[in-house]
Amino acid sequence: MKQLRYDTVVIGGGAAGMSAAAELKAKGYSAIIIEREEELGGILMQCIHNGFGLIEFNEELSGPEFAQRVQEKVSALDIPALCGATVLDLRQEGDSHVVYCVSKASGVVRVEARAVILAMGCRERNRGNIRIPGSRPSGVFTAGLAQRLVNIEGYIPGKDVVIIGSGDIGLIMARRLTWTGCKVHAVVEILPYPSGLTRNIVQCLNDFGIPLYLSHLTTEIYGQDRVEGVEVTPIENGALMFDKSFKIPCDTVLLSVGLVPENELSKNAGVEINPATNGPWVDSTLMTSVPGIFACGNVLHVHDLVDFVAEESRRAGSFAADWLSGKRPRKELRIKTGPNVRYVNPARVDPERENKLYMRSMVVKNGAILEVKVDGRVVKNVKKPHVQPSEMLTLSLGPQDFAQAGMDAQVEISIV
Repeated sequence: MKQLRYDTVVIGGGAAGMSAAAELKAKGYSAIIIEREEELGGILMQCIHNGFGLIEFNEELSGPEFAQRVQEKVSALDIPALCGATVLDLRQEGDSHVVYCVSKASGVVRVEARAVILAMGCRERNRGNIRIPGSRPSGVFTAGLAQRLVNIEGYIPGKDVVIIGSGDIGLIMARRLTWTGCKVHAVVEILPYPSGLTRNIVQCLNDFGIPLYLSHLTTEIYGQDRVEGVEVTPIENGALMFDKSFKIPCDTVLLSVGLVPENELSKNAGVEINPATNGPWVDSTLMTSVPGIFACGNVLHVHDLVDFVAEESRRAGSFAADWLSGKRPRKELRIKTGPNVRYVNPARVDPERENKLYMRSMVVKNGAILEVKVDGRVVKNVKKPHVQPSEMLTLSLGPQDFAQAGMDAQVEISIV
């Protein structure tokens, strides 16, 4: 068995893992990236559309271009990467964290480190998760798999397509398949509002005249050997209106019904999971419930923009470097989610420094206000022209917001 030792092991070589590793190395600590694909870049490598990097690099890039920019930093810092490697186990052995992985090139590898950064990203929910009845013909794909087939493998999954769910990957694939000559007949969304970003609704559906059926449920998939069509039923006042059901003939169904943080490895390592995000609970330093294990990017909570992933992951790398040097927060305050807020990450704040928080709304609302209370006293109001669950909100809180906070002060964030 090959044995390695570093200050930190970063699991995942996408934008999150590369950004965290680069920050660690820049602060003087050694790190190795373990990536299951044959090259670094993660999911970005199949996202050939533009729209990335507007915040991070102040220019519009494709996914591979964004990945290349970050990978250049990793290469310049001479950070080693073990690609084509699958992590089998993450465990505590004495005072160290130990990662066991296996690869075709190196066989079984044992990597010992003082700290670990989880950056495994997320996976797609599939038909089994949403329980669509009907037969089980070929032609049913997740949107991300279809994206890989078209953009990487060079295969077109079908010609007549219906997309279930209005997540961003599904919206982008509606445009991509239209460009390839396919006919996208509809996007069907169970919620009364889209699940994807507004810009993708406009650029990927409206610009191509693709119908979006809100408050509609796909109640059956038809077909024997191959998909032949779907049944769609409207929802009115919370009830399915079967008398108004209609069929859409198609040979392909794409599922864009949400993403789930990839946390089986985290759970096996004893990391406590937040049921609101399906990612780890983290403190103000992005450290999980297991000391020395940090989390960032889509494995922590699903982001809208890779720019936010890179930003959050750099902070995770910086916090891991602080932890390795023995630096700890003197005190932390717990955050409580108030009305209309589904979750806030991280779940704690350090009142002695600036804190960057990410959160999701539970409502669609124009003219909303992010309200921050400390021990019941409003300390900050931030106006938001529009909020909706599909678009992440960010907020910064610093020492000035906690000037009168006691040791056990409670912070509450609401949308009013």
